[in-house]
Order: sequence, then C-alpha cells, then structure tokens
Amino acid sequence: MDQLTLPLLPFAADVETIPILRQLNHSSRALAELKGESKTIPNETILINTFSLQEAKDSSEIENIITTQDDLYRADVDDSFDNIAAQEVKNYSLALKRGFELVREKRLLTNNNILEIHGIIEPAKTGFRKLPGTVLKNNTGETVYEPP
Repeated sequence: MDQLTLPLLPFAADVETIPILRQLNHSSRALAELKGESKTIPNETILINTFSLQEAKDSSEIENIITTQDDLYRADVDDSFDNIAAQEVKNYSLALKRGFELVREKRLLTNNNILEIHGIIEPAKTGFRKLPGTVLKNNTGETVYEPP
C-alpha cells in the first residue's frame, strides 16, 4: 500500500477561488435563512434534542444497540422505556448534553468531567479502563472488531 504524504499547512494552493467564494455566498445565505426559521420555533430545544438523539442512535448502532426513532422520541417525552436499547441511547444523549454543558460552563474538560459524563452512560461507576480496547461481537458471537 502506498504511503500518502500530506502537505504542511498552510496549503500552497489558493483556496479563495471564484467557485469557492460563490459557494460560500450561497452557504452563508442558507445559514441565515435557517437561523431566521429557527427563531420561529416555539421551543428551540426540540431541534437540538433531535440532533443529539440522532447522534446517540447512530453512535450506539456501532455497539450493536439498535432502536427506532419512535422508541427514542416516546422515551424522550414520557421517560418510559419499553425497549432497553432506547434507554441506553437516551442515556448517551443525556451524556452528550451534559458534556456540552460542562465544556460551556468551565471552558475545560477534566478527568472528573469525563467520569461524570461516563456515569450517565454506565451508572456502575467503573472509572477509567485499566486495559485498552474492547472486542465487539455481533449477535452470532462472531468478532466484528478487535482493536490493535
């Protein structure tokens, strides 16, 4: 396999080309429209919650924790969990939000903050791993990922 060598920053190439500047103008206009539309939403946190739930759902699928959007939104509204996977994804979403709050408040992420965030996902308070890596297996017991 050939080695890929990345050039040092800053790039020698001119990135302020006419096509890029035109796209920047279109993108800027689209973001302004989105910002304006978001002000019409009665409860903006609904939009933010949607993004964090979607991220939590997609990230959890890597660990073979599968749930549906319906289960997630139902659990988000009334905190009832018919599906254990929905509970885990909800905890992941809560951990994302708490991590964001901590970084916003303290402008720093400490080991204690990481342990607090991890405690939301894993209430057993196991702390930091002593050994690196986790072997991931699918439903049939076949190893699908083993870290180096």
